[in-house]
Parts: sequence; structure tokens; C-alpha cells
Amino acid sequence: MIVQEEFLNKLRHFFALNLYEVRIWTALLSRGMSTAGELSDIGNVPRSRAYDVLESLEKKGFVMLKLGKPIKYIAVEPKEVVERVKKHIHKDANVKVKRLEDLKGSNLLGELNLLHKQGIEFIEPTDLSGAIRGRHNIYAHLESMIRNAQKTITIATTSKGLLRKFEALGPELDRLKKKGVKIRIAAPIDKTEISKEVNKVAELKSGKLNARFCVVDSKELMFMAMNDEEVHPTYDVGVWVNTPYFASAMEEMFNGVWKNMEIIK
Repeated sequence: MIVQEEFLNKLRHFFALNLYEVRIWTALLSRGMSTAGELSDIGNVPRSRAYDVLESLEKKGFVMLKLGKPIKYIAVEPKEVVERVKKHIHKDANVKVKRLEDLKGSNLLGELNLLHKQGIEFIEPTDLSGAIRGRHNIYAHLESMIRNAQKTITIATTSKGLLRKFEALGPELDRLKKKGVKIRIAAPIDKTEISKEVNKVAELKSGKLNARFCVVDSKELMFMAMNDEEVHPTYDVGVWVNTPYFASAMEEMFNGVWKNMEIIK
């Protein structure tokens, strides 16, 4: 049986299998039922590993062991495998989330916070900066920034960026607005359904501000270095700095432009 490597790699990605597992599994799918020796030959997997691999696949719900001798294995229907994998991922994720939730208020988290606090004392304010690669990581850091906002959040973005930010940060912005945090967003956008939704959590204005940045409490700043129309999300870069001097200067410049922008309702 000849199976393209690209196809095997996709299966490895979707089902979290190693190379031997995916070779044995596809070999068994092609036969329906077979012995470990036959699957080893078909899948080009060392015989010394075939039984271990099949045992692993059996535990994960991909194959069944047929009763009787010689020992044979039966392939589980792929759509059933998908459901089993989904269930396993949900269960595993819930366990990990609970484990992390249990850390809150624990001595372990207290010790980690103490280590961080002690370490920060040795850092010069000018060193509190960093580059963040990938839009997913950028938005995760943005969420961390705004979560601790006390007074103001100022965002300049693109029309597409507004959609992305509202989807990623909307619930957090809504929570902060209810706490009394002043939120302003500038983006080149006309009155649309999304603008109506954004206005529920922020003051929205439109104008030609060719920039992508976020300032929190005039202290913390994240600005994106590239045009989101020209860069793939994977290669997007954000620069984070924690310096009131620079952040407040950016906000003052924003204030000058904000006055002349059109209010979007």
C-alpha cells in the first residue's frame, strides 16, 4: 500500500498520532482486519514495534482486538474514531483547565508570583519590552494587557482588525466598561452591524489613522509593526513596552487625531 506522506502528515496533525501509529492505522483501514505482522509489512513499520503501536491505537479507540487465534485487529469506522478523539480532547482539556484553576490561591502560584516580583525589581524600566510573533500570540497578550486596565483603553486599528479584536476581546471589553473603564477605538469603518455592537462596549470613531496599537492606562503600549493587509497572520509582529513616558506620548498624539474623527453610531 502506497500512501502519500502529505496525507499521513495531515492525519498525524488532526489525530495527534506519531508516524508509526498513522502508518499502522492506514494500513489496517486498507485491509479492514489484519495481523500485526501483515500490518508491519504493509505500513513499513518494524515488527518489533508493531504490537506496541497497535496496543496504543487500541487504547485510543482506533482499533479493536479480534477474539481468537491468530490475533487479529479490526479497524474502527473513521467517523466513530473522530467522535472518540473529540471526546478524549474535551475530557483532557477539562482536566487541564481544572488543574490550572486549582492553582489560583495555592502556595505554588504564590511562590511563582513572588519569584516574578523579585525578578522585576532587578529590571530597568527600559528593559520592560518585548517582541511578540504571530497574531494569535499578539491577541493573547492584548487580552492580558486590557484585563488589568483601571482607567482607559485606547485602540487604533484597521477595519478588519476591528472585527478581529471585537471577536477576541469583546467580552473582556464589556466587563471593563461596566467597571467604568473608558474605552476608545479608532478604525476606518462605516456604520455597520459590527459598529453597533462595538458601540455597546466602546466609543467608536472613524478616520484615516494608518496605525495599529493599543494603550492601557497611559502606561502600557502594544503596537503592530506591519500592515495587516500585507502580512500573513503567522508573521505578524507586535512590540510591547511598559513605559508611561512613551505610552502617554502615543496617547497624546492619538487625542489630537481623535478630536477630528467621525463618530460612528
